[in-house]
Amino acid sequence: MIQDIFMPALSSTMTEGKIVSWSKSPGDKVEKGETVVVVESDKADMDVESFHEGYLATILVEAGDTAPVGAPIALIAETEAEIEQAKQQPVSSQQSAPKQATISVTAATVATPVLTTTTAQNGNGRTMVSPRARKLAKQLKVDLKTLQGSGPNGRIVGTDVEQAAGKVSAPTPVATQITTAPTPAPAPKAVTGGSTVPLNTLQQAVVRNMVASLQVPTYHLAYTITTDALDKLYKQIKSKGVTMTALLAKAVAITLTNHTLLNSSYTASGILNPGAINIAVAVAMPDGGLITPVLQHADQLDIYSLSRQWKDLVARARTKQLQPEEYNSGTFTISNLGMFGVDSFDAILPPGTGSILAIGASNPQPVANAEGFIGVQHQMKVNITCDHRIIYGAEAAAFLRDLAKLIQTEPHSLTL
Repeated sequence: MIQDIFMPALSSTMTEGKIVSWSKSPGDKVEKGETVVVVESDKADMDVESFHEGYLATILVEAGDTAPVGAPIALIAETEAEIEQAKQQPVSSQQSAPKQATISVTAATVATPVLTTTTAQNGNGRTMVSPRARKLAKQLKVDLKTLQGSGPNGRIVGTDVEQAAGKVSAPTPVATQITTAPTPAPAPKAVTGGSTVPLNTLQQAVVRNMVASLQVPTYHLAYTITTDALDKLYKQIKSKGVTMTALLAKAVAITLTNHTLLNSSYTASGILNPGAINIAVAVAMPDGGLITPVLQHADQLDIYSLSRQWKDLVARARTKQLQPEEYNSGTFTISNLGMFGVDSFDAILPPGTGSILAIGASNPQPVANAEGFIGVQHQMKVNITCDHRIIYGAEAAAFLRDLAKLIQTEPHSLTL
């Protein structure tokens, strides 16, 4: 029997995956539960394991290429005698009967639907086309129907398109329709000498999330918080491994215990109260994009455990080793650009949450007290973005007021 390996859905937002590397080569023996391929999802690299014992017959999607969720990426033969048969047979995803993906993921088993792969017609019938080849063909204006594939089973790959690109004539310009409208200004000349860098999977996920967020009716509130007491506490316990991020996350989590609506989110059936306070903190990735590692149950952990957990999450996030629940379970988000010297900014609300707090830098400011005397205090501006469908301005303002009170007058409670 010959089995397909399909591109798994490693997260709820994933629509396609990129092959990072194949752990097996064609002809290699594959044990049940053994890692066959590493797939890059929108947030992390995940090992994909085989549900079946057999032999890796042929690879349909090479390392570096992408494929839609549910598309076949390789074939597994039950016996060595079936390897050649597998190389010659049509891809089973073209059959009408759906079947479950014959893979599993180390983090969790994921069932994925079978999708029809992108194909191009040639004289012998339907020929497989790799996603990269299809993208190149569109960019270089190459007609896939004129190509003979050099990949497995006659599959058209990127090099086939690149070799044919020099033979393609430039498209005929479309004649401009003559109207009575004023002659438009000439279009600016295209910039030459530049290059286009494709978005990686993480950046593509950020794009999808941000576009979705713009459909939500939001508003912004700003608040100025004096940080002298918090800064003093930080200097006292910094040597014990405490981070400022953990202190801010802890302060937000404690304040949320009295403002649970700020920790909720909108659903079609009503307001979802998650029952836990999980603080997600935005982190920039070295190769572009951002990820939000989650400090789960941040209100219940002591500041030292929270700091150790945060350092571990950041280290594993930057090597793409986080499990899905470690970056997609946040109920309230913090974005701290103050560490880069940014004074104030508004953050975009992440999908599936009700609030995000943007934290600016703490800088010395001249401040007048109640008696009119001028002094210098360190102050930071925070801006909250809320989903107006469930959180109204007065509720968000009360949250900011109590957060400021905690940071300004009761920061020692963060160590209890």
